[in-house]
Amino acid sequence: MSSPSSSLDKILAINAGSSSLKFQLFAMPQEQVITRGLIERIGKQDAIFTMEVAGKKIARTHAVLTHQEAVEQLLASLLDHHIIHRLDEIGGVGHRVAHGGEAFRDSVRIDPAVLATIDDLGRLAPLHNPVNAVGIRAFLHALPNAKAVAVFDTSFHQSMAPEHYLYPLPYRYYSELGVRRYGFHGTSHKYVAAICAEQMGQPLASLRLVSCHLGNGSSLCAIEGGRSVNTSMGFTPEAGVMMGTRAGDIDPSILPYVAECEQLTPADLNRLLNNESGLLGISGVSNDCRDVEKAANEGNPRAALALKMFAARIRAVIGSYIAQLGGIDALIFTGGIGENSRTMRAAICENLSYLGISLDQSRNNANQTFIEQPSAKVRIAVINTNEELMIARDVMRV
Repeated sequence: MSSPSSSLDKILAINAGSSSLKFQLFAMPQEQVITRGLIERIGKQDAIFTMEVAGKKIARTHAVLTHQEAVEQLLASLLDHHIIHRLDEIGGVGHRVAHGGEAFRDSVRIDPAVLATIDDLGRLAPLHNPVNAVGIRAFLHALPNAKAVAVFDTSFHQSMAPEHYLYPLPYRYYSELGVRRYGFHGTSHKYVAAICAEQMGQPLASLRLVSCHLGNGSSLCAIEGGRSVNTSMGFTPEAGVMMGTRAGDIDPSILPYVAECEQLTPADLNRLLNNESGLLGISGVSNDCRDVEKAANEGNPRAALALKMFAARIRAVIGSYIAQLGGIDALIFTGGIGENSRTMRAAICENLSYLGISLDQSRNNANQTFIEQPSAKVRIAVINTNEELMIARDVMRV
């Protein structure tokens, strides 16, 4: 953690979940992290508050019953630990918002009209946008003089062309109900693309990239000249490649068939697709890739199958995006799995050498930034994502 001078602007980056509040405080534009932390189990008597202070992690357990209380306790802790001396030192607060629909092509200063639109878009992201709005209102109440900015997961993908974001359904479902591919993880894909270009020493505008954000939720993005031209998640984050507990793309006729056989409701089907499938559903072990890899190494055949399926589906999307881009300059791995699983990176790159993608196992095992073979035509990058920093940057820009 850094101790910046008081002359720097202090920006809070906020990621509000249904029962959590993740935060980082930055000194901008130097991009120094002053502190970071997390409040978990909001709504319970035994909520957990962790925060880094003077390079050490402090933790306490106590009641935090609402997001408003969480915000008040966060700000009080910043004062109590002398991280800030006055609340008005915080010049801006950036909020990660899951869904911006077609209303927001970029991050935006929050005013009553913007907040009302975020509320309305809760119909497209009922598990996320309402919670994001609660966090926004809590900070607006606590820090009325700080500039509030919404940073949308979907904005980066608004550059997609209609032939890539529309579904082949009757057009009125798009025009009247907003059914289309929106994509998610946009903040992460945008960040790692910029860092990859910087590390390569080439202008982002000249590059064709495929970004693989792989974690419990996974998505791929085809990026041309710094713009998203296609992405694997769709109308919801359930679409695309196989994930920790999500099925990703499947034959839609499976759903009425299974519903009829097992007398399932739409809510049952949604839970099946979102919470009981993916790595967990196939392996029967866990949704955590680390646990599945461990089980596979111990001889569990279903765990080994789950990993093969995961890699195969990602590899297939990579191939389709290279075809769309007309070539590729770099393949990027990020997210919890992409950054940390040498095994999955190697499995995904298997049999892609004919496309110029050849992984160097020694570099991969060493977790180097670039892990391709020296003679390879395509760079393979491992880049740690930093969505909170992107949020802080957007607060300054907006």
